[in-house]
Amino acid sequence: MANSWQGGPYGGPYQGNPYQQGTIPPGGPGWAGPPVLVAHGSLSRRFIAYLLDILFIFGFSCLLWLAISLLGVITFGVGWALYAILPASGILYSAITVGGPRQSTLGMRMMGLRAVRATTGGPIDWITAGVHALLFYVALSTFLLWVLDIGIGVLRADRRMGHDLVLDLAVVHEA
Repeated sequence: MANSWQGGPYGGPYQGNPYQQGTIPPGGPGWAGPPVLVAHGSLSRRFIAYLLDILFIFGFSCLLWLAISLLGVITFGVGWALYAILPASGILYSAITVGGPRQSTLGMRMMGLRAVRATTGGPIDWITAGVHALLFYVALSTFLLWVLDIGIGVLRADRRMGHDLVLDLAVVHEA
Protein backbone atom coordinates (compact mmCIF):
# COMPACT_ATOMS: atom_id res chain seq x y z
CA MET A 1 0.00 0.00 0.00
CA ALA A 2 2.67 2.43 -0.97
CA ASN A 3 0.75 5.47 -2.11
CA SER A 4 1.41 9.12 -1.55
CA TRP A 5 -1.71 9.57 0.56
CA GLN A 6 -0.82 6.61 2.78
CA GLY A 7 2.94 6.98 3.04
CA GLY A 8 5.69 6.13 0.60
CA PRO A 9 7.72 2.96 0.32
CA TYR A 10 10.85 4.64 1.68
CA GLY A 11 9.39 7.04 4.24
CA GLY A 12 11.13 10.27 5.12
CA PRO A 13 10.34 13.87 4.25
CA TYR A 14 9.19 15.10 0.87
CA GLN A 15 12.10 15.17 -1.60
CA GLY A 16 10.21 15.97 -4.79
CA ASN A 17 9.11 12.36 -5.32
CA PRO A 18 5.29 12.19 -5.01
CA TYR A 19 5.52 8.59 -3.79
CA GLN A 20 7.52 9.39 -0.67
CA GLN A 21 5.87 10.10 2.64
CA GLY A 22 5.73 13.73 3.70
CA THR A 23 4.12 16.90 2.50
CA ILE A 24 4.56 19.18 -0.44
CA PRO A 25 6.23 22.41 0.66
CA PRO A 26 3.71 25.19 1.42
CA GLY A 27 3.04 27.32 -1.61
CA GLY A 28 4.02 24.55 -4.03
CA PRO A 29 1.82 23.73 -7.00
CA GLY A 30 -1.41 22.02 -5.98
CA TRP A 31 -0.57 22.09 -2.28
CA ALA A 32 -3.66 21.43 -0.19
CA GLY A 33 -2.10 20.58 3.15
CA PRO A 34 -0.53 17.42 4.48
CA PRO A 35 -1.72 14.05 3.21
CA VAL A 36 -4.75 12.63 4.96
CA LEU A 37 -4.11 9.96 7.56
CA VAL A 38 -6.28 7.09 6.42
CA ALA A 39 -6.78 3.41 6.63
CA HIS A 40 -7.02 1.78 3.22
CA GLY A 41 -9.92 2.10 0.84
CA SER A 42 -12.71 -0.43 1.14
CA LEU A 43 -14.81 -1.75 -1.73
CA SER A 44 -17.45 -3.23 0.57
CA ARG A 45 -17.97 0.13 2.31
CA ARG A 46 -18.15 1.84 -1.09
CA PHE A 47 -20.79 -0.65 -2.26
CA ILE A 48 -22.96 -0.15 0.83
CA ALA A 49 -22.53 3.63 0.52
CA TYR A 50 -23.68 3.41 -3.11
CA LEU A 51 -26.78 1.43 -2.12
CA LEU A 52 -27.61 4.12 0.43
CA ASP A 53 -26.94 6.82 -2.14
CA ILE A 54 -29.45 5.22 -4.52
CA LEU A 55 -32.13 5.99 -1.94
CA PHE A 56 -30.89 9.56 -1.50
CA ILE A 57 -30.70 10.09 -5.27
CA PHE A 58 -34.28 8.84 -5.57
CA GLY A 59 -35.39 11.37 -2.94
CA PHE A 60 -33.35 14.13 -4.60
CA SER A 61 -34.92 13.27 -7.98
CA CYS A 62 -38.42 13.39 -6.48
CA LEU A 63 -37.75 16.82 -4.98
CA LEU A 64 -36.27 18.01 -8.27
CA TRP A 65 -39.32 16.68 -10.15
CA LEU A 66 -41.65 18.47 -7.76
CA ALA A 67 -39.72 21.75 -8.06
CA ILE A 68 -39.72 21.55 -11.87
CA SER A 69 -43.45 20.80 -11.89
CA LEU A 70 -44.17 23.83 -9.74
CA LEU A 71 -41.85 26.02 -11.81
CA GLY A 72 -43.57 24.81 -14.98
CA VAL A 73 -46.98 25.81 -13.63
CA ILE A 74 -45.70 29.22 -12.54
CA THR A 75 -44.02 29.88 -15.93
CA PHE A 76 -46.98 28.55 -17.97
CA GLY A 77 -45.06 25.48 -19.18
CA VAL A 78 -41.70 27.03 -20.01
CA GLY A 79 -40.05 25.64 -16.87
CA TRP A 80 -40.98 22.09 -17.83
CA ALA A 81 -38.03 22.10 -20.22
CA LEU A 82 -35.93 21.51 -17.09
CA TYR A 83 -37.20 17.93 -16.98
CA ALA A 84 -34.26 17.24 -19.30
CA ILE A 85 -31.88 17.44 -16.32
CA LEU A 86 -33.67 14.70 -14.35
CA PRO A 87 -31.61 11.84 -15.86
CA ALA A 88 -28.48 13.60 -14.60
CA SER A 89 -29.77 13.92 -11.04
CA GLY A 90 -27.29 11.29 -9.76
CA ILE A 91 -24.39 13.21 -11.27
CA LEU A 92 -25.72 16.49 -9.83
CA TYR A 93 -26.11 14.85 -6.42
CA SER A 94 -22.51 13.60 -6.49
CA ALA A 95 -21.12 16.90 -7.80
CA ILE A 96 -22.88 18.87 -5.05
CA THR A 97 -22.01 16.52 -2.18
CA VAL A 98 -18.56 15.20 -3.11
CA GLY A 99 -17.50 18.60 -4.42
CA GLY A 100 -18.74 20.24 -1.23
CA PRO A 101 -16.89 20.90 2.03
CA ARG A 102 -17.37 17.38 3.46
CA GLN A 103 -16.06 15.68 0.29
CA SER A 104 -18.56 12.82 0.48
CA THR A 105 -22.07 11.83 -0.44
CA LEU A 106 -24.56 11.13 2.33
CA GLY A 107 -24.01 7.37 1.93
CA MET A 108 -20.24 7.83 2.05
CA ARG A 109 -20.58 9.87 5.25
CA MET A 110 -22.63 7.12 6.84
CA MET A 111 -19.89 4.62 5.98
CA GLY A 112 -17.01 6.87 7.09
CA LEU A 113 -15.65 7.47 3.58
CA ARG A 114 -14.59 10.58 1.73
CA ALA A 115 -13.05 11.40 -1.64
CA VAL A 116 -9.64 13.07 -1.80
CA ARG A 117 -6.93 13.80 -4.37
CA ALA A 118 -4.69 10.75 -4.41
CA THR A 119 -1.43 12.68 -4.68
CA THR A 120 -2.05 15.42 -2.12
CA GLY A 121 -4.92 14.21 0.05
CA GLY A 122 -6.60 17.55 -0.62
CA PRO A 123 -10.20 18.33 -1.54
CA ILE A 124 -11.69 17.95 -4.99
CA ASP A 125 -13.79 20.50 -6.84
CA TRP A 126 -17.39 19.96 -7.93
CA ILE A 127 -16.54 19.57 -11.62
CA THR A 128 -14.10 16.74 -10.89
CA ALA A 129 -16.69 15.17 -8.58
CA GLY A 130 -19.30 15.35 -11.35
CA VAL A 131 -16.93 13.81 -13.91
CA HIS A 132 -16.06 11.10 -11.37
CA ALA A 133 -19.76 10.24 -11.03
CA LEU A 134 -20.24 10.37 -14.80
CA LEU A 135 -17.37 7.92 -15.37
CA PHE A 136 -18.83 5.63 -12.70
CA TYR A 137 -22.27 5.62 -14.33
CA VAL A 138 -20.78 5.05 -17.79
CA ALA A 139 -18.88 2.05 -16.43
CA LEU A 140 -22.00 0.85 -14.62
CA SER A 141 -24.08 1.02 -17.79
CA THR A 142 -21.67 -1.21 -19.74
CA PHE A 143 -21.16 -4.66 -18.22
CA LEU A 144 -17.61 -5.16 -19.53
CA LEU A 145 -16.45 -1.74 -18.32
CA TRP A 146 -18.14 -2.32 -14.97
CA VAL A 147 -16.34 -5.66 -14.48
CA LEU A 148 -13.05 -4.06 -15.52
CA ASP A 149 -13.61 -1.11 -13.15
CA ILE A 150 -14.36 -3.38 -10.19
CA GLY A 151 -11.58 -5.79 -11.18
CA ILE A 152 -9.03 -2.99 -11.02
CA GLY A 153 -10.27 -2.12 -7.53
CA VAL A 154 -10.06 -5.74 -6.37
CA LEU A 155 -6.53 -6.21 -7.70
CA ARG A 156 -5.07 -2.99 -6.31
CA ALA A 157 -3.95 -2.91 -2.69
CA ASP A 158 -5.35 0.60 -2.18
CA ARG A 159 -8.76 -0.43 -3.66
CA ARG A 160 -8.85 2.46 -6.15
CA MET A 161 -11.14 1.63 -9.04
CA GLY A 162 -10.56 2.48 -12.70
CA HIS A 163 -12.54 5.72 -12.68
CA ASP A 164 -10.60 6.79 -9.56
CA LEU A 165 -7.30 6.25 -11.36
CA VAL A 166 -8.38 8.27 -14.40
CA LEU A 167 -9.07 11.34 -12.25
CA ASP A 168 -6.33 10.75 -9.64
CA LEU A 169 -8.83 10.39 -6.80
CA ALA A 170 -9.04 8.08 -3.83
CA VAL A 171 -12.08 7.19 -1.77
CA VAL A 172 -10.65 6.62 1.68
CA HIS A 173 -11.87 5.31 5.00
CA GLU A 174 -10.76 7.75 7.64
CA ALA A 175 -8.73 6.26 10.46
